[in-house]
Amino acid sequence: MYLLTRAASAQFAKPITVRVIRERTDRPTYHGWTWIEAYQLDAAGDAIAWRELFVMPEGLRPVPPARRGPGRPGPARGGR
Repeated sequence: MYLLTRAASAQFAKPITVRVIRERTDRPTYHGWTWIEAYQLDAAGDAIAWRELFVMPEGLRPVPPARRGPGRPGPARGGR
């Protein structure tokens, strides 16, 4: 998970947290920039939107995963 601020791109005047799915190396870009596919996360760490973003990788700030409290279940697991 990463926090995207203006350090990643001017479009993030209001920072967002994302979970990166993949880097798009098949798209043309400028030196020092890349395309990523990511899920935008809310304060609880839940995905609220799928995004394709043009960013400077040096501006992505790692953040620890949101902690799940006693009343908040973890991800669903496979059956028996």
